[in-house]
Amino acid sequence: MKTKSTSQSAFFNVRVLLASVFCLAGFFIVLGEIASSRTIGQGGSPNQPVAAQKIAPWVTEHTAGGQQAEFFVVLADQADLSPAAALGTKAAKGRFVLNALRNKAQTTQGPILQWLRERGVEYESFYIVNGILVKGSREIAQALASRPDVARVEGNPVIHNDLPEPMEAPIQPAAPLTIEPGISYTHAPDVWALGFTGQQIVVASADTGVRWTHNALKPHYRGWDGSVADHDYNWHDSIHNSVSNPCGNDSTFPCDDFFHGSHTTGTAIGDDGMGNQIGMAPGAKWIGCRNMDVGNGTPARYIECMQWFLAPTRIGGGDPDPTKAPDITINSWGCPTSEGCAVDTLQAAVEAQAAAGIMMVVAAGNSGSACSTVTDPPSFYAASYTAGALNTGTDTIASFSSRGPATIDGSGRIKPDITAPGTSTRSASNSSDTAYTIASGTSMATPHIAGAMALLWSAHSELRHQITASRDAVNNTAVHIASTLCGTAGPPNNVYGWGRVDILAAVQGPGPSPTPTPTATPSSCSWSAGPSMPTVLVRSVGVYFPADGNFYSMGGRTSDLAGSDFQHVLRYSPGIVWAVLLLDRPQPQRACSPTTQPPTPRQP
Repeated sequence: MKTKSTSQSAFFNVRVLLASVFCLAGFFIVLGEIASSRTIGQGGSPNQPVAAQKIAPWVTEHTAGGQQAEFFVVLADQADLSPAAALGTKAAKGRFVLNALRNKAQTTQGPILQWLRERGVEYESFYIVNGILVKGSREIAQALASRPDVARVEGNPVIHNDLPEPMEAPIQPAAPLTIEPGISYTHAPDVWALGFTGQQIVVASADTGVRWTHNALKPHYRGWDGSVADHDYNWHDSIHNSVSNPCGNDSTFPCDDFFHGSHTTGTAIGDDGMGNQIGMAPGAKWIGCRNMDVGNGTPARYIECMQWFLAPTRIGGGDPDPTKAPDITINSWGCPTSEGCAVDTLQAAVEAQAAAGIMMVVAAGNSGSACSTVTDPPSFYAASYTAGALNTGTDTIASFSSRGPATIDGSGRIKPDITAPGTSTRSASNSSDTAYTIASGTSMATPHIAGAMALLWSAHSELRHQITASRDAVNNTAVHIASTLCGTAGPPNNVYGWGRVDILAAVQGPGPSPTPTPTATPSSCSWSAGPSMPTVLVRSVGVYFPADGNFYSMGGRTSDLAGSDFQHVLRYSPGIVWAVLLLDRPQPQRACSPTTQPPTPRQP
């Protein structure tokens, strides 16, 4: 029998040992791959360089040294909203956009939300951007950024808007009663004369809030029916953690903690019926969402309001309803990249509003006069209709008005899109129900454009919620103002955009002429005995309208004393009831112009 030599036996033992080592090494490699895969699935960070590229510098800075910070986890899978463009009505657009966004969020956020819950991490889910607001550490941010279903991790900095400072203004303009110069310069009163004042259009304020009881604002608040206020679907507060704010947190009714929101809302729709004609579209209604704490905003606050505008809810949330969405939003605020706001954090939210047929009018900013100073989201987005400011009463740009081209996002996009009066603008303030103040800024130009769009949509229902066609209608009829300061003379150019808005020209053409409300021809004018009137009138004028068989009293006085004027229209249905017609803009001088405003019945 042959036996192995000692040298052969030793060689064999070495081979066995090496084979065992390699086998064990392979086993641990496999285990490592499995662990790595499991870590990615649970939010781990095996590939730190890739994860780091997804994390915004602000997040890295504010989670250093074990700090916790708020940041947005934006998912890679975003909803396709393009089919909404083919839908013909606002209701259809709104429903489609809401359902598409919510379905996408529900089907993609689940694994991340479960991972956060398992670790006790504070979060809030948003569907308008398919993102999750998280409060966590550097390790949490890195773990989430490592996931393949996460596109980026962006900060939620508290940023400060340098809002215009108010100046004292008289309660009423000097006699005779006049319309504010900026309103006149856009030719809005000429559109009113055609019978279009913004009827059936809802304009939303995204700002410091609104003093809803102000005399020039209350009659136009969608939540006010003339006797009772209903803030459900008409107001939302995205300020949840302010300190010593005059409105507190989570206000259940519209409140303005500065003056800015009341002022901009007034310029869009305000009129007290007593001579303070401060608004572009006094026949429109307004709703509001507070997105700033005395000028301090965050991306989360801005996004929360934009999400609420898509489908307003009851106070406190619940029962979202896209049919109650506004038509137009006023956005006289910014999210400066210099303070940590990422270039594209708000973009998906802005585009979602446009897809839903909501016209988002945005201030260009007050960083002029240098070129390429339109730098703060959302001012430079293509989906934003961006307003620059003119020196009121002139066709010269205000020195502070930001200019294009937009370079911060690499687009080179021409901005602003349009210009409007923006200096020495007198409008409502928040200090009392009769307070007015004067301010200057692109903040003041923006509601001129929002109100102009309300007039256009009031006159041309076929353009409502058709964002591109409506912008074209205003742009193509604007008064072109050439400038080569920041590029070619245009139109458009990077100083004035398409020029100064002329809403009369936009309403009158091109396209079919709008049909104004027909003027009734009174006949057989007489009064019949009937129920008592809802208010005492000692001086009044009555007109009978054969078209509807009713009598109308166009205001009067409640006594022989000066200052007792009563400007509401009273309607009497013979033998039935008197009703006070709470007009958006009382017009006692138009005794033969019937109203389409639904009346509020008052039993005698």
